Amino acid sequence: MAKVKPDKIKFISETLDKLFPNPPIPLDFKSPYTLLVAVVLSAQCTDVRVNQVTKVLFKEAATPAAMVKLGVNRIAEIIKPCGFFNTKSVNIFNLSKTLVEKFRGKVPCTFEELEALPGVGHKTASVVMSHAYKIPAFPVDTHIHRLAARWGLSDGSSVEQTEKDLKKIFPESEWEKRHLQIIYFGRTYCKARGHKVETCPICRHMTDRAKTKSNFSG
Repeated sequence: MAKVKPDKIKFISETLDKLFPNPPIPLDFKSPYTLLVAVVLSAQCTDVRVNQVTKVLFKEAATPAAMVKLGVNRIAEIIKPCGFFNTKSVNIFNLSKTLVEKFRGKVPCTFEELEALPGVGHKTASVVMSHAYKIPAFPVDTHIHRLAARWGLSDGSSVEQTEKDLKKIFPESEWEKRHLQIIYFGRTYCKARGHKVETCPICRHMTDRAKTKSNFSG
């Protein structure tokens, strides 16, 4: 991957800061545990739907012990609107059981321990580390992976490579904010389908710069 020019990074950062100066966390949660469960539910499901479901789920069980007591069948019944509810209900039950048995009901704050929990991958662990514990991490979802490639910040070869590249490009102190900003930007201006360069503040700027250089070179 070629080195990204500082002026491009500066423009992207300034644009994101202007459009989304204080990006909120899109998932509703009140503890590291409720955030963990919400992120597990968010796989292939909208944040709006997840928030609707967790509003009901967390009234009945907002701790690992309460979730275990609730049982797989009841969890599945509540989270059914999220899709893949059978797998997710089992994972939520099992990760809750593990937290009770191995961590005294507390969500661990290391990548190794988080990623060892049932149904918890690196992205989910990164979200918990970043937003629940404020430990530097750069979670990469489909929006971030797509935009990083579209903007030439990474080659798009893998999510893992995108994460590495973005961590090099942006200062560690900005990771939490940039992660959220890029998600909101992708949803609002730089969609996967029906993307229009002329209405995208960042892609339009890059296209205009490329045309200007081409005209000068001609």
